[in-house]
Amino acid sequence: MATNRNNKQRGPPNQWYNSGNTAPPPSTSRRPARNYDNTHYPNRSHNELPEISNYHQDRNQRYQQSDSVNMQQFQRPNNGAPPMMHRHPPPAPKPVNQDSRYAHHPFPGDHTPQIEISNAHERETSSAYPAWTNAPNVPLAQEDISDIFIDLARKFGFQNDSMKNMYDHLMVMLDSRSSRMSPEQALLTLHAEYIGGEDANYRKWYFAAQLDFDEAKKRRRPTRKQVDIPKMVRQQSTATLDVDETSDLAKANYHWEQTMIHTSDFDRTQQLALYLLIWGEASVIRFCPEALCFIFKQAYDYLKGPDSSVNTFMASEGSFLDHVITPLYNFIRDEAYEVVDGQFVKRERDHAQVIGYDDVNQLFWYPESIARIVMKDGHTFLYSLPQHRRYLALKDVDWSNVFHKTFLEKRSWMHLFINFTRIWIIHIVAFWYYTAANATFVYQNSDPAIAAKETPVMYSAVAVGSGIAILFVIFGCIFEYSYVPLTWRSAKVLTRRLIILTILLAINVGPSIYCIGFDRTSRNSWIVSVTQLCISCVTTLYLSIVPMSRLFIFLSGSQSRKKLASQTFTANYPHLHLKERLISIALWFCVFGCKLVESYFFLALSFKDSFQVMYKMRIQNCNDSVIGSSLCTNMPIITLILMMSMYLVLFFLDTYLWYIIWNTFFSIIQSFLLGFSIWTPWQNIFSRLPKRIYSKLVTNTGSTLTLKPKVLCSQIWNAIIISMYREHFLSAEHVQKLLYQLVQNPSDGKRSLKPPTFFTSQHKRDGEEYLPNGSQAERRVHFFAQSLTTPMPEPMPILSMPTFTVLTPHYSEKILLSLREIIREEDPNSRVTLLEYLKQLQPGEWLNFVKDTKTLADESVIASIDGQSSSSSSGSSSTATSEIDEKYAGKTHIDDLPFYCVGFKSSAPEYTVRTRIWASQRAQTLYRTVSGFMNYYHAIKLLYRVENPEIVQKYHGDVDGLEAELDSIAVRKFRYLVAMQRYSKFNKEEQQSTELLFKKYPSLQVVYLDQEPGKSEKSENVFYSVLTDGGCPLLQDGKRAAKYRIRLPGNPILGDGKSDNQNHALIFYRGEFLQLIDANQDNYLEECLKIRNVLSEFENLGISNTSPYSFNPDKTVTSPVAIVGSREYIFSENIGVLGDVAAGKEQTFGTLSQRIMAKIGGKLHYGHPDFLNAIFMTTRGGVSKAQKGLHLNEDIYAGMNAFSRGGRIKHSEYFQCGKGRDLGFGSILNFVTKIGTGMGEQMLSREYYYLGSQLPLDRFLTFYYGHPGFHVNNVCIMMAIQVFMLVMMYIGAISSSVTICQYNPNASPDSPLRPPGCYNLVPIILWIQRCVISVFIVFFIAFLPLFLQELTERGVVRSLVRLGKQFLSLSPFFEVFVTETYTYSILTNLAFGGARYIATGRGFATTRIPFANLYSRFAGPSIYLGSRNFLILLFASLSAWTPYLIYYWFTVVALVFSPFLFNPHQFSYVEFMIDYRSYLRWLSRGNINARSNSWIAYCRISRTQITGYRKKVLGDPADKLAGDVPRAKFGVIFFSEIVVPLVLAFICMVAYLFVRSFNQYDNTLPNQGQSGLIRVAIVALGPIVCNVAGLIVIFLLSLAFGWCVDSFFTRFGAYMAALAHTWAVVNLIGIFELLLYLELWKFQNVLLGMIAAMAVQRFIFKVLITVFLTREFRPDDINQGWWTGKWYGRGLGPHAFTQPLRELLCKTIEMTMFAADFLLGHFILFLLFLFCLIPYIDRVHSLMLFWLRPSKQIRPQILSIKKSKQRRRIVILYSALFVLIFLVLVAAIVVPCILHPQVSLAKFQAIDV
Repeated sequence: MATNRNNKQRGPPNQWYNSGNTAPPPSTSRRPARNYDNTHYPNRSHNELPEISNYHQDRNQRYQQSDSVNMQQFQRPNNGAPPMMHRHPPPAPKPVNQDSRYAHHPFPGDHTPQIEISNAHERETSSAYPAWTNAPNVPLAQEDISDIFIDLARKFGFQNDSMKNMYDHLMVMLDSRSSRMSPEQALLTLHAEYIGGEDANYRKWYFAAQLDFDEAKKRRRPTRKQVDIPKMVRQQSTATLDVDETSDLAKANYHWEQTMIHTSDFDRTQQLALYLLIWGEASVIRFCPEALCFIFKQAYDYLKGPDSSVNTFMASEGSFLDHVITPLYNFIRDEAYEVVDGQFVKRERDHAQVIGYDDVNQLFWYPESIARIVMKDGHTFLYSLPQHRRYLALKDVDWSNVFHKTFLEKRSWMHLFINFTRIWIIHIVAFWYYTAANATFVYQNSDPAIAAKETPVMYSAVAVGSGIAILFVIFGCIFEYSYVPLTWRSAKVLTRRLIILTILLAINVGPSIYCIGFDRTSRNSWIVSVTQLCISCVTTLYLSIVPMSRLFIFLSGSQSRKKLASQTFTANYPHLHLKERLISIALWFCVFGCKLVESYFFLALSFKDSFQVMYKMRIQNCNDSVIGSSLCTNMPIITLILMMSMYLVLFFLDTYLWYIIWNTFFSIIQSFLLGFSIWTPWQNIFSRLPKRIYSKLVTNTGSTLTLKPKVLCSQIWNAIIISMYREHFLSAEHVQKLLYQLVQNPSDGKRSLKPPTFFTSQHKRDGEEYLPNGSQAERRVHFFAQSLTTPMPEPMPILSMPTFTVLTPHYSEKILLSLREIIREEDPNSRVTLLEYLKQLQPGEWLNFVKDTKTLADESVIASIDGQSSSSSSGSSSTATSEIDEKYAGKTHIDDLPFYCVGFKSSAPEYTVRTRIWASQRAQTLYRTVSGFMNYYHAIKLLYRVENPEIVQKYHGDVDGLEAELDSIAVRKFRYLVAMQRYSKFNKEEQQSTELLFKKYPSLQVVYLDQEPGKSEKSENVFYSVLTDGGCPLLQDGKRAAKYRIRLPGNPILGDGKSDNQNHALIFYRGEFLQLIDANQDNYLEECLKIRNVLSEFENLGISNTSPYSFNPDKTVTSPVAIVGSREYIFSENIGVLGDVAAGKEQTFGTLSQRIMAKIGGKLHYGHPDFLNAIFMTTRGGVSKAQKGLHLNEDIYAGMNAFSRGGRIKHSEYFQCGKGRDLGFGSILNFVTKIGTGMGEQMLSREYYYLGSQLPLDRFLTFYYGHPGFHVNNVCIMMAIQVFMLVMMYIGAISSSVTICQYNPNASPDSPLRPPGCYNLVPIILWIQRCVISVFIVFFIAFLPLFLQELTERGVVRSLVRLGKQFLSLSPFFEVFVTETYTYSILTNLAFGGARYIATGRGFATTRIPFANLYSRFAGPSIYLGSRNFLILLFASLSAWTPYLIYYWFTVVALVFSPFLFNPHQFSYVEFMIDYRSYLRWLSRGNINARSNSWIAYCRISRTQITGYRKKVLGDPADKLAGDVPRAKFGVIFFSEIVVPLVLAFICMVAYLFVRSFNQYDNTLPNQGQSGLIRVAIVALGPIVCNVAGLIVIFLLSLAFGWCVDSFFTRFGAYMAALAHTWAVVNLIGIFELLLYLELWKFQNVLLGMIAAMAVQRFIFKVLITVFLTREFRPDDINQGWWTGKWYGRGLGPHAFTQPLRELLCKTIEMTMFAADFLLGHFILFLLFLFCLIPYIDRVHSLMLFWLRPSKQIRPQILSIKKSKQRRRIVILYSALFVLIFLVLVAAIVVPCILHPQVSLAKFQAIDV
């Protein structure tokens, strides 16, 4: 091998380099020969690397020869723009003293070798990379590449393990590519993708940052003073630059290509090695791809600098990390965290004050910012130093004075003005056009004859709509000033845009002054108005179509170079082919065509009459003694404003309705075109399945041994069926019917292969004879058969397929269920064990498992009997055998009961583990995920054996040898990497579960974080990224030894966790592609067989001998494929209604939506189960983003990043993975909350700004409606409901106060109204009915995609059954609640922030959750809103009933009762009463001892969302969320916490004041009595005043007696709190009785008065909390001090005197809130209690939730006699208390109504109160 390598035709070292040639000889373009042979290392094999300590001594001489090559001789004669390859730049002047410290040594102080490595790399055999090592004419031998890594590690101080890891990384990549192309081509293409190709990120950055200008100046102006700031871009003069060769990007690219062509193989490999070594130790800086490019550029300049050849010093190991990466890491960490009491705690900074990864990265985009990188001395700039010395100076850069914010993620809704300006323009301008055209009565003369001549006025009024569009853009520009830090260039652009927009506004709106104000009827006015209308339409179209960033911008050549960075990194969108672009345009043409037509006829025209009636209506004979009659007279105008708001919201909503309809339609059409439909003939699918297996999954490898296709297909098909049998999806009987079998021909005795009749006898769609009906096996076989009917790329041979890695992040997800977890109840509230529940869900699979286990047990018994028999005599043996047979023959079914109950009879581990595995593979565990995706390993082995049958003959029955070769192939092509962040901290159970995985899958690799204490007490802990696998030795502590252990600059978990975990593990992936998988997914063997087809979707696997650097004018430029998505099957479907609803949503989004979105270029990355182009993604920031809070939904940012940087994202329809979803009400809502808050953060992000302001219109609409539009639509739905409630409140107030006209459908329009003096509300009622229909349709259209998806793939019956089951299970209630949760999450996040990862929980939802927990969790998001709407709707129903209000009653019930309706066993009477007891305890506890599960804790946590906690206790280890609750910024929450409550209070008060403006006895007369304003003040402020008085008394009592009474009566504080709370409840009831008395028992007026008083109280409390309350003390000592009177020892310090006053304010708010929660909670419980009285309600409810037949439902709890008696006593006692409270509250309403007739009406007539 060595001889062959040395005899290659490489030429003498400097034979032609010094001859003056400008190009290498034609025979070679490789690096100079390096005479490596075994004489240097006689004891080393070619597959080993020398130790660095021995290696560097004899290495220097040879490197001096190699490094003396002047790479400038590779340049063309002209002065081009060379990238970074110069080994010897022109001589520079002698540096000043301040720079001499960077002259010779890698880093100051590193003079002696510190790296002592026994083995530079692990011993690798030549078979590890056979495609590279065994190929002839490799560009560089394996040991040459290892020499490069060793030399770079020596020179830069890379860590030894990092070097080994990156060496293996590169070699696997080269081996992967060399398996399908020549080694030289493999190296070329790899170099092109990393460094020099058209799609390489480094190349894009190099030209974007204009470093070619810097290169030119380095050659042209070597005497520039080093202390000056280099002007890398000359704005005015280009005299010193060769404009023709450097400013012309095309020429610069040409010279780059020439440089790349003439780069030697050695230099290519060296560049790759250097980049990978930097990337491998960059830690969190990997999130900053251009920062890595910058570091690589400086390092390579240093490597090829003039000092390189004379430098003989070796950098210490880890010096690169310490001097280059750690300063950057420290800066990023310190931006977000501070040290408090020795702990890192998150700073109280929102995103706008944190310089994050993107801000750091964007510094390196622009030459001006790079030029401003300053050293710590404050006056030396990095780029004032010579190129080769800048790297050494990086350790002295003052990064804190370099970086700045490049985008301000301010928490505001105003981001929507910038990001989605075109959405508002399209809708609001169209709304204006429709409304203005129909509302001519507003601006035309009231005389119809004159109005008919005022056509110009109408045209002009309509044309004003474009002025609104211009105002939106102007507002967007103004807000852009505050979000984008201004430079002179950006300020100039924005200012110019504002000036043009102002002029355009005058042109569009100015003519209206003439047409409306001066000349309303003339022909000139008509011409002006028509012209204005045309200009208006053109302006609106222009502002709607053109992205905001492109408005009025026309780039010249020089300007385009300045914009290259932003264009390259934020707007380099992949182009769509003509067909896809036409589909995209057609989709949106259909959507908006239907929307505009429907909105006009259904909304605009129906609103016309209502508008006219309310606009002209004025209320007569009304008055208020304080505010007069103006308010009540104009009540219709206020109502009209609310109606217009409702109309506008509906105008937005119906767009999304049409988007869902047409998106579904296009997706279904695409499904039919792909052949993926159930309507494909059944016989065609299965009869041709064997042929399709052969044609689409098997490739021709050119094997010398040719087998028939039937034989090949039989091996694959049988393997699939046997895998299902081993997973217990099929019984042995089914397997016998489905396998290919060898049968003997009776005529000739020959054996032949008989296919199963399954392929030929499927004349109908019923496959029950072969597959269990409705089973997983049936679904999998059907999908597999149907998927092979779709178009698929051709597979390549296994040996030629690329290597890929599956990466799964893991934190605390369950690895393997323990025996205790599956055979014992989850908690005291659970009625079933997990194993029992799984047996009920999967009875057939459990039966298969039991049969298999029994067979295994019987075999073991027989084996033991055989063993005993062999040791005895033959006679005794026969006797014993006969006795055993008789014993077994007499066995009864009772002996098998343990198998059917728990799956085993013996407690031996081999049996119990089987049961644990069976349960784990049906739950959402990591074991299920690993075992599923390790099917890739089995699939590769299977395909290799099938396609290469000569291998079986080669080993002649040597099974171990055959398996060893198959394993080596599988390991080469596939790696599974689990990022177990907590592996080093696993408990014993987790450790044993992981070890079980290692033993079953030795090739499984695990990455984890390890932590060691610092060298001193004050020093920080040291963190490591550690890789281990099943082949590493087992240590004494039960863990595996490390394979690689790489030190990190610090704790890498700076974000929300998952993205950081992925990032630190990413350096250990291998191959060209990645698949990202979550720890709750699954995969199947038949799907894994398609892996080669899926990887071919990346379109870069073709074998080509063309150099990527060769000039080809006919080459088609296509965007690289960055991501390939695939379908997901939600295996948690059919597990109850909630699991099925969640699965349906995931199914429609992951399949139906993504199918068409990928087609029209709108698909992004959603984490799983997407395949990634590993090089593309890792060179552009990684697979996710990680700034804490902002990047909560981390995956989608990687998709937006890839999309913005030119990566295509595809969707694979024929491949699917399994996916688990949340199953319980709380866990699903937690997931929804996480998604909603994450979307709130996305609204603030720069990615949305870039996409929203730069995408073309059709792709912008796809992005908007596919992502943020869904959440905005949810907000609009809930806003429509809220506004509708207010409208109905006003309509009800008018209806109950004035006389309504009688409706006569046969009357003419001019007929008089009857009775006289009435008010016509008929058009308003008709409009309300249309509004209800609109909201109903918008809401229920959400079920359309799932229905059509099921209809397409599963047929009519199954689609109707599934939808019917969901509706009968009350899933619409759940959908309403989910919509509100989305809305609440996004609104609160935009106001308060605080987005964080929420562990949703993935277990089975069989446990009853206590009422108090549900109430405290969902009161804020939904129950409070529902209760307020309940009162409004009750008033509206009593005042203006219409049957259409039933839908809104349904909505209110959903908002209030959904958490309890979907709670298991909510209606069990015994559980209900025990729950009531816990609710009362929850209300009362926490006042003498701090209790987290208490009402006072819930109240304080709700309040701290605004107030925050005192900063001095941040970092308290007792509460990990301390740093996550800062005080909300007043400017941010002013609108949501002050303005919105004020507006609602005003609206509610106006309605009540209107009702009170009429005489109580005759509504035709005005009110002459007390003002309604005073009455509202009494009702709203009365309870507050009474509570304050009571609190002062209690405070004085506690202060006076608490210090002595508490010593012998410890519950003194609790009784004081109970007394105060009781007083608050009595006050609230009393004020209600007072209002009932004052309103003469008119319940409608009382309701409206309470609504107004509640709104006023809510506004007052919001102001008090927002303005006057200071931060909370984290311990609950203040609350305890108030009730006990013991204020000493509370740690208040100087706050001891002011805190009681603050606490009085808090307690005033708390008393009113307690009374409200007490009454609201009891109201909910009373209504739920009525259902508990229905017989068998618990069984019916369980049937609804779990979809289990009554015979299989969950059994009651089995309790001890003592426990049963205790529960019985509790039920009796609290039933009595419950009934008592119920009677008291009912009496508070009924008794006054009974006494009402006895009250003298004359008294009220004399004194009109």
